Amino acid sequence: MPLGSFQDVPKDLAKEIENLEKQFTVDTAKLKEITDHFKNELEKGLSVEGGSIPMNPTWVMAFPTGHETGTYLALDMGGTNLRVCEITLTEQKSEFDIIQSKYRMPEELKTGDADELWEYIADCLHQFIETHHGDPSKLDKLPLGFTFSYPATQNYIDEGVLQRWTKGFDIDGVEGHNVVPMFEAAIARRGVPIKLSALINDTTGTLIASAYTDTKMKIGCIFGTGCNAAYMEDCGSIPKLAHMNLPPDTPMAINCEWGAFDNEHKVLPRTPYDVIIDKDSPRPGQQAFEKMIAGLYLGEIFRLVLVDLHDNHETPIFANQDISKLRKAYSLDSSFLSAIEEDPFENLSETFELFQTKLDISPNGPELELIRRTAELIGTRAARLSACGVAAISKKKGYTNCHVGADGSVFNKYPHFKARGAQALREILDWPEKKDPKEEDPIEILAAEDGSGVGAALIAALTLQRVKAGLMHGILHPENFK
Repeated sequence: MPLGSFQDVPKDLAKEIENLEKQFTVDTAKLKEITDHFKNELEKGLSVEGGSIPMNPTWVMAFPTGHETGTYLALDMGGTNLRVCEITLTEQKSEFDIIQSKYRMPEELKTGDADELWEYIADCLHQFIETHHGDPSKLDKLPLGFTFSYPATQNYIDEGVLQRWTKGFDIDGVEGHNVVPMFEAAIARRGVPIKLSALINDTTGTLIASAYTDTKMKIGCIFGTGCNAAYMEDCGSIPKLAHMNLPPDTPMAINCEWGAFDNEHKVLPRTPYDVIIDKDSPRPGQQAFEKMIAGLYLGEIFRLVLVDLHDNHETPIFANQDISKLRKAYSLDSSFLSAIEEDPFENLSETFELFQTKLDISPNGPELELIRRTAELIGTRAARLSACGVAAISKKKGYTNCHVGADGSVFNKYPHFKARGAQALREILDWPEKKDPKEEDPIEILAAEDGSGVGAALIAALTLQRVKAGLMHGILHPENFK
């Protein structure tokens, strides 16, 4: 926004804007301090003692070459949909064919009985195979990669012990248990010709799928409702796996689960609004980083700022208006902020209409300016903080020139998120200014390939490949790979 456009803002709101700018702006020195602490915390997560960031080994032990072939199924169990894909990795390098179907995840299953959930999934798989292959009873077993994007402990690639349900699921008798036998029992009962080759997290899938089509990809990230990253580590740098006696240069994909960075509140610049979000969340003290950068929370930070400026300010914003709709927690999501930032009109008429229709509030000119600036500050802070994680992995691994594959609604849809993140990386890593604006950055964050579909199929392929080569680390059921 041109600087001149704030000259119409009355002095008191200009003071409020200035105050918000102080609270939400993260300067270069702070970005560097966060990145250095982040790098140390990543290392701590790999140590025997562990740390806040789980740094889970995934037993995905190679990047794809692009020459993988074969037909694989992928199952993606998300919060809203169940997606089943059949992926054929073709003879052409780095190319694939995909057919897929989506099935709605019925709300009542999310809090129902475990058997009902697994039976529903088995039914969907049966239907998919019948549609595309005819009678399932006449088929050889197809290898399946299962994207199970809930926090799980994996001592093997073909098992996953659910740590806790997220995304609105709350089914008794699953937390603390290996989900694979439950899934396999249901498909056996239904007569579905499938053998589970790998249970994966969508972030690891994003890394592997992106690396399949672009060999410069070294990190996979999700910036969506939640946030996460995965990258390839050397086993020699993972002290908590030392007892396995793996060759030190063996690669191992690590699912960071980095939303938990700085749960101790040592370095992230939290505002009073961030403190409220954490205090009122279902799990206070957890996911500190995620609560400042993920889509689930951006709209809520914004809402808390506006309520505060109405309630606790000498000249309140939205004076003499009913703000009861604005008082409803989590009623604004990140798309609300996107719409404000995308408003192309000098007088912010689209923002005015948005407030009228969604909140029954009619902001005046100065209030609209404040609304716009607040959205920019929250969106910019999220993008700049997220760059610290990418920079920390890059510094830890000594990457000076690579691609990062990113997915998720905030990365794909939030205005200026990519450019703001790129600018922050430039500041943290001290890159010189570009001579040509078209020139690529040394570390470029690009849109990722489909991690939960193609990524899951590739990981199934890579796992079968290494079992054939006799590398049995992290395989619980070798008989499924014959």
